[in-house]
Amino acid sequence: MIKIRKSNERGYADHGWLKSFHSFSFANYYDPNHIHFGNLRVINEDYIAAGAGFGKHPHNNMEIITYVISGALSHQDSMGNSSTILPGEVQIMSAGTGVFHSEFNHETHGETHLLQIWILPKLREIAPRYDQKSFTQDFEKNDLVLVVSGSGRDGSIEINQDAEIFVAKFNEGKNIDFVVTNNRKIWIQMVAGKISVNGEILEKGDAAAITNEEMIKIVAQENSEFLLFDL
Repeated sequence: MIKIRKSNERGYADHGWLKSFHSFSFANYYDPNHIHFGNLRVINEDYIAAGAGFGKHPHNNMEIITYVISGALSHQDSMGNSSTILPGEVQIMSAGTGVFHSEFNHETHGETHLLQIWILPKLREIAPRYDQKSFTQDFEKNDLVLVVSGSGRDGSIEINQDAEIFVAKFNEGKNIDFVVTNNRKIWIQMVAGKISVNGEILEKGDAAAITNEEMIKIVAQENSEFLLFDL
């Protein structure tokens, strides 16, 4: 079964310095039909204005993944980490028992475009942990790259949950058959371009919630970028 979530059906908040599209209920946006999908709790597509960002705020018992699409995002946290996340990089913060952090676009011009992803943890009240990795060379060699997993396999960043995130950068005409094992759930989130998923069309900002499928055929109708969550 495939349920399409069109880009314009998402929640939306415009704070001036921040424009954010919510795939699931978040902050003042509530939709009882879109609270979460399996252990996937949040996908926010954020546009942060130059010189703006999120001041220091807390998180706990959540696996937080940041994927920067364009621009740059500066991060500081109470674990002592200070870094800048660039396109081609993935950051995870396993919040565990609790952590404070801030995120800013310190560029003097140009917004930062990113996906912020929250996944419910497998184990609660564990020690917080931070990791960040560039996958730029992997993207140059492969069009489907595992960037996050519960095992850390194949060079991916490990999180505290049995979940995998792949980043796909397909040229027009590229197609794959993605095998779904053990009746797992699949979520596909479009970043750019146009693909078909078992015949259903997805474009920029669209998503597909997929259950009870053994095989997913994905075909790029044009050059495309998307995230595939195996949950």
